[in-house]
Amino acid sequence: MTLGILKKMDITVILCTYNRCDSLRKTLSSIAASGVPDSVTWEILVVDNNSKDRTRETVEDFRRAYSNRFRYLFEPRQGKSYALNAGISKALGDILVFTDDDVTFEPTWLRNLTAPLRDGQWVGAGGRTLPERSFSAPRWLKLDGIYALGPLALFDRGLEACDLAEPPFGNNMAFRKEMLAKYGGFRTDLGPRPGTEIRSEDTEFGKRVLSAGERVRYEPSAIAYHAIPDSRVQKQYFLAWWFDKARAEIRELGTPSDKEWCVNGIPLYLFRRLAVWTLRWILALEPSQRFSSKVNTWQVAAGIIENYHRSRTAKSQADA
Repeated sequence: MTLGILKKMDITVILCTYNRCDSLRKTLSSIAASGVPDSVTWEILVVDNNSKDRTRETVEDFRRAYSNRFRYLFEPRQGKSYALNAGISKALGDILVFTDDDVTFEPTWLRNLTAPLRDGQWVGAGGRTLPERSFSAPRWLKLDGIYALGPLALFDRGLEACDLAEPPFGNNMAFRKEMLAKYGGFRTDLGPRPGTEIRSEDTEFGKRVLSAGERVRYEPSAIAYHAIPDSRVQKQYFLAWWFDKARAEIRELGTPSDKEWCVNGIPLYLFRRLAVWTLRWILALEPSQRFSSKVNTWQVAAGIIENYHRSRTAKSQADA
């Protein structure tokens, strides 16, 4: 594809995609309708992570319809973090906006998400990601935690703008490009790819930025709507998501074990936790409490498995 002369931009929207050309078309149409002031230059960079469907043709259609607005980039290394880092390296914008291929937006989304980053007070921003209007939470799901709907990629901290104490989600966030240069890109041992749903590449980066003392704004007026297929509103999906989330956190943070006996690299306190949560799961009567205890059981089991694999890997490397 001939890209012509590439000029510096105010904003680059980076969207990584893999074999979702139908939902991608809907997402690109929604972004293209963004109400951005004429004085702001912006582009949409679609990073195709080795798709086998009509992803490239879909982006080409938009490129022809919206002159100089869309660009296409192919990243053959499988894994979302590889695609994200490739997009960052080719982005022309001073502000990088990240989203996914199964999201739609209010027309004011892009303007409201990026406006706080233009005066230097905040280095990043996270918007409000809501479910599509037809969604209703199942009765087996407890909703009293801020990450209760994390497996559905929903992020809602209310109607008031504020400084974020926790990182935003990758389907509705923006950072000044200089932050990616300063703190590094997305970790390639995290992030989904075929065969694994281990995620947290987005929140791990946000934690790095926040732990360095940078300010990230919650902007509730930057509203995105995340598609939620029925296959995700299932207990098995939630269990698998939290299982892989626990594995990702150990890769990110490790496991405190310096004052604890270990067996094959597994701290003994994890076995105690597994027994406690399993018992609570078995004895719970209320559906949401029962499932919550089951989720915790799965998370502890994931910790045991991940620590075992880490121990085996370390031993193999030491023996090599």
